[in-house]
Amino acid sequence: MAHRISYSLLTTLLIATTFVSAPTGAQTGAQVVDKIVVVVNEEIITLSDIADFENRLKTGGLVDDQLVPDDATRQALLKSREALREKLIDARLIDAEVKKQNLTVPFERVEQEVRSIAKRNNMQRDDLKNALLEKGVNFSAYQDFIKTGLERQSLVEKSVTSKIKISEDDVLAALIAEGKTTETQAFEYSIAHIFFLSSKRGGIEGAQARAAQAIAKIKEGVAFDRVAADFSEDPNFEVGGVLGTFKTGELSPALEKALVKLAPGESTEPLPTTGGIHIVRMIKRRLIPDQRIEKEKDLVRAKLGEKAFRRQYEIWLEMLRAEASIRINK
Repeated sequence: MAHRISYSLLTTLLIATTFVSAPTGAQTGAQVVDKIVVVVNEEIITLSDIADFENRLKTGGLVDDQLVPDDATRQALLKSREALREKLIDARLIDAEVKKQNLTVPFERVEQEVRSIAKRNNMQRDDLKNALLEKGVNFSAYQDFIKTGLERQSLVEKSVTSKIKISEDDVLAALIAEGKTTETQAFEYSIAHIFFLSSKRGGIEGAQARAAQAIAKIKEGVAFDRVAADFSEDPNFEVGGVLGTFKTGELSPALEKALVKLAPGESTEPLPTTGGIHIVRMIKRRLIPDQRIEKEKDLVRAKLGEKAFRRQYEIWLEMLRAEASIRINK
């Protein structure tokens, strides 16, 4: 499970990742009499920092998906200056931890990510640069911004994501809680058959009578493939009456119900089906993962992983806060 930083401007042009530290020279659109609001270790947060962050949230500027993961969070932040302040504290703590652990990203990695962002948006690098300039974003500041985002991503993956483990038991318990089936296995069947057409003489009754004769031969010990060769009316008859290999869900419910009870080498009693009567022999059967359930499990695992990530991420931030010196000026 990987929680990557996604790169998007919160405008009509989706081209950039975002983080809360304001780019150099960022304009808030309003004059603020500056004042130190918080000191985080040796880093300060000012009124203008908060105002700039608030403005970027309002106008679709650069804002970190890790700290502001969705629109609901953004709306909640815009209702509270205190909440804005706390998010900026989180940003300072994360950046300090990046520095402490020396998780520096080289320029080549930054450039690789820039080109990747351009490609994802069907642009060349120069197109991306021009698009950013049209939005008032200096390209060198944008590169610094990508660098910070990648470093944060590396820290979060190392400190949080890599430690999250979702067990099979967790997934099964969630499936049960959601009222989903707990069956996690299916079968793959290799089968042969003898088929009697109801469209031939005597209709369905005639087909049943001929099937009864074939069953009698099988019970006398005559080999199934011999009986198939002598009796089967399948227009696409294969040697031995081989029908093919099928997975759970690919055959009719009535036929699957009968097959579940068979061991390899055993045959069913005559089974009425569309078009006539089948006698089916199990050649081989093996357990396989049920792809229908596997898809459900993947969805549940992703949901559990996201929940666990958010929970562990908040715990991790609280730990960083507990180890830091944070002084809030009233």
